[in-house]
Amino acid sequence: MPQTVRNDRLRNIAIIAHVDHGKTTLVDAMFRQSGLFRDDQETDDRLMDSMDLERERGITIAAKNCSVMWNGVRINIIDTPGHADFGGEVERALSMADGAILLVDASEGPLPQTRFVLSKALDANLPIIVVMNKIDRHDARPDEVLDEIYDLLIDLGASEEQLEFQLLYAIGRDGVASPSLEEPGTDLHCLFDAIVDQIPGPAYDPEAPLQMLVSDLGYSDFVGRLAVGKIANGTVRIKDNLVCVGEGGVETPLRISKLQVYEGMQLRDVEAVEAGDIAVIAGLDTIRIGDTICHQVDPQPLPRITVDKPTVAMKFTVNDSPLSGREGKYVQFSRIRERLEKEVLANVAIALEDAETRDTILVKGRGEFQLSILIETMRREGYEFSVGRPEVIFVYENGQQLEPLERLLVDCEEQFMGVVTEKLSLRKGKMTNLVNNGQGRVRIEFSIPARGLIGYRDEFLTDTRGSGLLHSRFDGYGPYRGAFPSRYTGSIVSDRAGTAVPYALFNLEPRGQLFLQPGEPVYEGMIVGEHNRGQDIDVNPCKEKKLTNVRASGKDESVTLTPVRPLSLELAISFIREDELLEVTPESLRMRKTELSSQKRHTQWARQRKNDS
Repeated sequence: MPQTVRNDRLRNIAIIAHVDHGKTTLVDAMFRQSGLFRDDQETDDRLMDSMDLERERGITIAAKNCSVMWNGVRINIIDTPGHADFGGEVERALSMADGAILLVDASEGPLPQTRFVLSKALDANLPIIVVMNKIDRHDARPDEVLDEIYDLLIDLGASEEQLEFQLLYAIGRDGVASPSLEEPGTDLHCLFDAIVDQIPGPAYDPEAPLQMLVSDLGYSDFVGRLAVGKIANGTVRIKDNLVCVGEGGVETPLRISKLQVYEGMQLRDVEAVEAGDIAVIAGLDTIRIGDTICHQVDPQPLPRITVDKPTVAMKFTVNDSPLSGREGKYVQFSRIRERLEKEVLANVAIALEDAETRDTILVKGRGEFQLSILIETMRREGYEFSVGRPEVIFVYENGQQLEPLERLLVDCEEQFMGVVTEKLSLRKGKMTNLVNNGQGRVRIEFSIPARGLIGYRDEFLTDTRGSGLLHSRFDGYGPYRGAFPSRYTGSIVSDRAGTAVPYALFNLEPRGQLFLQPGEPVYEGMIVGEHNRGQDIDVNPCKEKKLTNVRASGKDESVTLTPVRPLSLELAISFIREDELLEVTPESLRMRKTELSSQKRHTQWARQRKNDS
């Protein structure tokens, strides 16, 4: 039986938290108090949120690594996303961890996204440290939240050792933590001590050959692709002759051109990396997440990283509208496909599949939010393309159609409970739990099909006047619950090309809500608004007022248009129907019909109506 020892000079720890529970702020404070920066050194806030989208939205999207030193022990900190749509990031991040910090808001308690990531950590048998954050909130309820944490751990099947966790109370914004509520902390030293004392060092077999599971990929303009992962066994040196064992056991020779470890947020060149540490290796451009790096003499691959199957798919296609090619840098399908294939290499939760047409590819992911982040990232990189409505991926077992379900938690004011329950029941949602704390707010749990949440979030915020909170997580597959309308309104569609005119838009306002500003270019088949009624309507947004030589008896009234709500990416994706597309460019978002010609659309509609009758 192999003998395992532990590297006590290292700690690899993942931080688990729901969106907006203070994880990135706490890591900032850990950086500053570990001596990583000089006292007079200027630093940015939210250092771990390195992507522009992360800083704008205030969420963690990509798992990232860093390290700090504490009493001679190097602590590798692995930041995990808090949103279930980025589950692929979570699972590969946890593959490098030997313990986890569970960060919970002292008022909100553990929420569904926390449950998702925590379940993955418990499945990996990681020891847990619980940090109850934001205890200075006026509505903090630490005792009740602690009970909820115990209930959650028991519900997820935590072991006796995991239930005997170290508990700390913290104010991440102030950089303080304490083992008790009675004695407020002055710094985060007790958190560092708890990590060193409660989280074991990484275990390895001193007799085993080199094994490193590739958990992440990076890229350098100087040395090419970077492989990131924990050294499970053995030691890797800069001039070693290695092999990369890929899918199916295919071995590819690997000569290390650069070997690095994390030091703070930066990378430091080293000559060797010992077992248990997280290494960054350059030298092979074909390496993929899940591969194992071994010595040539005795290659022994580790089990590959597995993630949950995708639940949502979207069609990506070239932009063939009359306005195509004016704003984007990359418009060819070959460039779009190349970019998506590059995304698959770094994101194990994304999958690609060829569609029925040559210029279309099907992109599968864990949720519409994950796919919208991919779309936003690509448009910022200069890509121009079109996408279809998100569609859930059905599964068939024993002749029965199954669909992905979500566990939905709604937190809203009591007065909005009726309208929320009504809307969700129309979307085939079933209430499973109701908690009324008697303070004017209620928490309701639903089991709802994943397709029922597509397009609902904006509607929910309107119904609750912006005060409601909505959280969901994947809850397995269940029997198909039947069809329901995705939208009760039609589209206002332009019947010609031109430029939008204030006079025409003013006369179209009674027909519905417009998405168009005066002066914007339009084309035939472009959606310019949402019709009040259920059917589509073709209109002329370019119609100008007729000029005559007859003088008006009074002064003409000036045209005053209702302000147009800016069209966001999430709103547009949730608005379009099956026969519509979203045109995405670096500067614009335009919704359109798949078939631009109004005559052809009417012919198709008439033929379909005849077949139905």
